[in-house]
Order: sequence, then C-alpha cells, then structure tokens
Amino acid sequence: MASSTTLAERGFKAFTVSNYPEAISLYSQALAINPEAPDYYIKRSTAYQRSAQYELALYDAELAVMLAHCRGKRELIGTAQLRRAIALHLLGRYGDAAFCLSEAETRCTAVAEKNMIGVWRKKLEMVLEKLDDDDVAREVTITAIPEVDVPKAQAKIVGLDTEKGKGKVPAAGGGTASSNAWTASTSPTTASSTPAAVAAPPPPPPSLGSSTPSDKIRHEWYQTPTHVVLTVYAKGVPKDKATIEIHDKTVSISFPLSSGSDFTFDVDPLWDFIQADQSHFNIYSTKIEVNLRKENPNKKWADLEGEAEAPVETAAEASKEDKPVYPSSSKAGPKDWDKLARDLSAKSKDKKGKGKGKDGEEDAEDEADMVYDSDDGGDPVNMFFKKLYKDADEDTRRAMMKSYIESNGTALSTNWSEVGKAQVETSPPDGMEAKKWGE
Repeated sequence: MASSTTLAERGFKAFTVSNYPEAISLYSQALAINPEAPDYYIKRSTAYQRSAQYELALYDAELAVMLAHCRGKRELIGTAQLRRAIALHLLGRYGDAAFCLSEAETRCTAVAEKNMIGVWRKKLEMVLEKLDDDDVAREVTITAIPEVDVPKAQAKIVGLDTEKGKGKVPAAGGGTASSNAWTASTSPTTASSTPAAVAAPPPPPPSLGSSTPSDKIRHEWYQTPTHVVLTVYAKGVPKDKATIEIHDKTVSISFPLSSGSDFTFDVDPLWDFIQADQSHFNIYSTKIEVNLRKENPNKKWADLEGEAEAPVETAAEASKEDKPVYPSSSKAGPKDWDKLARDLSAKSKDKKGKGKGKDGEEDAEDEADMVYDSDDGGDPVNMFFKKLYKDADEDTRRAMMKSYIESNGTALSTNWSEVGKAQVETSPPDGMEAKKWGE
C-alpha cells in the first residue's frame, strides 16, 4: 500500500500538469492516511480552486489554517491564509478576503507568495472601489482562526496503525478533540491494498433563506459583445428554493429570505432579445449571476431594461388613416407635414374671394397663412417649402438638402449643427416601407 508521502508526491505531479481531478483524488487518499497534514489541505485547496470548486477550496484552506496554527508552523499559516483569501475573493466575500490577505502578509516570507499577495491586493482594491460603503460584500465575518468542525473518520483502511496519531488534535475554534475523529478504523477480516478517497467535506446545514435583508440586496450588470451579465448580491440564497426564469425578453429571480418573506426581482422587458436556451445562471454563497446571450451580437444595450411594448391596435384603430410625423428642428417638436399640406390646400381654396377683415388685417392666422401667397399661383405645398428654403440662411439650406436627400424624403431638418455630423437615416412612418430613389 502506498504511503501518504508517495500519494502526495503523485498528487503534486498531477497538479503540475494541470490534471486537477487526479491531484484532488491523490491528495484525498493521502489525507485518508495522514489527516493531520496541513500541507496536503493547502495543495488540495489549490486544486479545488483551479477546478472552480471555491467552497471546497475554502473548506480545505480553513482546515489548513487551523492545523498549522495548532502546530505553530508560521509559514504554513501564512500560505493557508493566502489560499483562504483567494477562495473568499472568488466567492465574492471581499471584506473577509482582505482580512485574510492581511493575516497572510504578516507571515509569508517567500518572494513568490509576497508577489501573489500583491496581485490579489490590487484585485481587491479594484473591486472595492466599485462597491458602496454599506455593501454586504465589504463586511468582515470571520476570525483569524476559523471555526470549522473537525472531520470524522473518512475512510476504512486496513493495515493502518490505530495507535498512530492518538492524542489530541485541533477542534473547532482552536480547541482540541479526540484523535478518534481523525484515526481511520481497521478491520481484521478484510484486506485492501489501495486507500479509498476521502469523502467530500460535510455539506453546510440547510439554509432557510438569504441572510441579506431585502433593503440591502442590490444588483448590477455589464455587457460584452455577445453577453449581458446580471448579478444580484445576496448572501446565503438556498439553491433548492431559488427560482430563476429566463425567457427571450424577460428575466425573473425569486428566493426566500431568512425573515420568512420572499424577494423578487423582475426585468420585463429586457432592452433587447436574448437567446434563452443559450443563457444560464449560477448561485454562489454571496450572489446570483445570470449570464444572458444576446440575440443580436455586437449590439450595445443602452440599459438593462427596455420600454414596455405598445398596446396592440384594435380593429377600429387600425382602420384609421395613418398620420406620419417627420423629424423637425422645431423647438416645439416633430411637425406633421401632411396636416400642414392639407391646411395649405384648404387655404388655397378658401382664400379666393376673401379679402381683409374688419380691422384691415388678413384672415390668415396660422403658419400656413403666413407662408402662402395666392398671387404666386401653383401648388401651395411646394410654394411653402420654396419660401422656407428661399428665406433661409446658407446653413439652414444645407441642412434641408442633406437631410431630405439622405433620408430618402422621410426627414427634413433645418439644424446644420446636427445634420452635418453624420448620415441622416431613413425613418419612414410606422406601417410604411422605405425605398431608395428610383425603386
């Protein structure tokens, strides 16, 4: 049967070639034989971290801190605290991670570890700069010596000396416990040449709900060319009781709170469509992360939530005549040019036979009357725009020509400072299709 030292050496070789599952298995077998070796827990913690199993990485790091402290091994305490800090950072517990980095900094002397502490210190500073002062992720909830339960017997290995390791071993909170909790049991009637792998650490007690008060729960989001990532910060969300629903235009998150009530967060509608079948979520100890794949890659979202869709038209509303409104530089807002054209045509008919009013003023009172002159003859609509163009300054004329031509006749602007910056897009009214000239 291989010794714990041999198994640990094989585990380290597997680790150096990035075979982390094999490394975890071999270190687990070594710990089944020698469960009081803090260095084995440190190595297995690192392998768990590289495998993105952050909770298990933290568990092993805390056991290593406790065992190293009990043995008075200053260097190992520093290394274990560093592994603890990294796991806490990756779990989003930034205040706790900063605390452990400080503990590691006072004990680590190796240049490589000093450099690593500096790297993670910078990462922490960048994250903390973005957090609110009262953010729960800033809280320090741990002590220098972690309060972890001493593992019970984790494997049955024949041939081990049951006297080995007897005495006292560290217990939760830095006390001591009987070595029976660490000594593998034996069986005189069975034989085994290979030690069994150590079982996974005991799961935490079931959670009744998130421990973060509802008024302290916050969310943030960011985007890449292909994805939108939504994060809801809440501690202790029970995975078996949380509900996350992802649809092509909506996201709904719901989970219980420790107070007994439920917390619900809905985004309806999203700013743009997503591919629900290629989106996913993860629930961590301090947050929920929802990864949404964009339906339209490279399209930048202006916000997480979009505007509600317009109500569906009734048959009566759909039958009404469309009234297209085109862009305008008027401070009063968009101008209904079709209405203006109808008014001009009506004025051209009514103006004949009409003279001056009682006070000698013309009957015209609106914008159509002010620009229409019956003595010129011709189409009143064309005459309106001719007069508008004729009386305008050079910049206004340039804006009118550029906006009208580039938009294929769907936009008319007199604001050169706006039109001169970029191409004027075609923007036909709802229900109409834009066509280029000559089509």
